[in-house]
Amino acid sequence: MVEPLASSIGARECASDTRLGEVSIIGTGMQNTPGFAARMFNTLSEEGINIQLITTSEIRITCVITEDRVKDAVRALHRAFEIEEEG
Repeated sequence: MVEPLASSIGARECASDTRLGEVSIIGTGMQNTPGFAARMFNTLSEEGINIQLITTSEIRITCVITEDRVKDAVRALHRAFEIEEEG
């Protein structure tokens, strides 16, 4: 699947990991208010959660992390952004 593409661009090797998950913060206010990304990254760092990959859009920041830390990340981000947890 990926190997032919990797070979076609001259990559020496290709690695994958099926044990990844993601956590996002989403909101229209992010595009005009600085500091959301820094707060997210600092929160995850303080919890000892390593970010594997970051993607962004105008209203979303997503971090790819190991799947076993997703619940920890969600709880920490809820605290950091003062969001009430349901249930």
